[in-house]
Amino acid sequence: MRVVGLTGGIASGKSFVANILEKFGAVVVDADQLAREVVAPGEPAYCAIVKEFGSAVVGPDGVLDRTALGRIVFADAAARKVLEKITHPCIAERAARRIEDERMRGTLVLFYVVPLLIEAGLTSMVDEIWLVFVGREVQIARLMERDAISCEEALRKIEAQMPLCEKTAYADVIIDNSGLPEETKHCVTVEWKRLLARMSSTGS
Repeated sequence: MRVVGLTGGIASGKSFVANILEKFGAVVVDADQLAREVVAPGEPAYCAIVKEFGSAVVGPDGVLDRTALGRIVFADAAARKVLEKITHPCIAERAARRIEDERMRGTLVLFYVVPLLIEAGLTSMVDEIWLVFVGREVQIARLMERDAISCEEALRKIEAQMPLCEKTAYADVIIDNSGLPEETKHCVTVEWKRLLARMSSTGS
């Protein structure tokens, strides 16, 4: 099985690219979904987060208030590191189980979608890295529109991550998502066919 790490920055279009790949038949494991699972009420990570950040990050229904927690960690690098120390091992463990399950099923290609694949040192989990890239101004504009936030808040969120231009050094494949959706779809289609050709030639 070929495991491809699909990464990028906030509002770069990772989910859009992942949806295209799913339609091609690839299995997608999304770290953001796993992150939601590991912080469900009663999970060890949930308990650790509430202990660390207090009841202010818990909604009336007892579910973690990710928006409130996000406001804290995007404004405080130290708090963000504490949160990552709690959640990253739990997410990585769950991802490893999902990947192994798919390997046992005979899945040929799996994309592991991880925003912090490089920053969190998870590159050893994948065979190659695909980076969804957008220009900085495009990223800012899309994040402002998506989350209905100010330019200042968008910049704070973007600057909390490794710049996309630095991530290109780690990428085996770069998907430019700065243009029209049709252009991105064409790029993904070309790279998908190249991936299948590489797998065919190597027998992996």
